[in-house]
Amino acid sequence: MSTTEFQVSGMTCGHCEMSVREEVEKIPGVESIEVSAQTGRLVVGSATAVDADAVIAAVDEAGYRAVVS
Repeated sequence: MSTTEFQVSGMTCGHCEMSVREEVEKIPGVESIEVSAQTGRLVVGSATAVDADAVIAAVDEAGYRAVVS
């Protein structure tokens, strides 16, 4: 499994985590998601390398900003 880690800014609570998770789950090929508002960390697992731009766009759609870390 391939994992890509992102730093997400703006999350403050469990609802924020849920919003990010729901958007990232829509990306084809995503198999696992770990997201923490406390650390601002998002780890996306997939069978092949995930499209980082698609993840960043999904996080943006949820109302937050992400960068590959």
